[in-house]
Amino acid sequence: MEPLVVSLQTLLAAGWDVVINLLAVLIPWTPLVAWVAFWLLAVNWEKLYPVMAKGAVIGVLLIGVVMVLIWGLIAPPAEGVHHLFGLRPSNFVGKAIYVTMLLTIMALCGSVQLSGACGSLCRFTEE
Repeated sequence: MEPLVVSLQTLLAAGWDVVINLLAVLIPWTPLVAWVAFWLLAVNWEKLYPVMAKGAVIGVLLIGVVMVLIWGLIAPPAEGVHHLFGLRPSNFVGKAIYVTMLLTIMALCGSVQLSGACGSLCRFTEE
């Protein structure tokens, strides 16, 4: 009976190590997952798209520029440059790439929702 208990303890310890390693891999991605979930599931793009088409895109782009400027001043990279896809862009250029990627993901989430690919996940009540 004792070898069975030892084997179960070893199995539980190995399972716990797997859970810890999975969390270590997934936790850095949670802000991006939250960003996608918000723009895909919490925003009614049927109402937002006409507003964006009337000129709100300019406001979003200006907010993006301010994000780049503030983020670049507050949190410069450790070596002074970023490491993106084998390139080494400077601080503000790297931040502009990151913000552009976030805004692109936002627009793609809107396109996915407007295409109907979300199905029953994105049902908003009429107000």
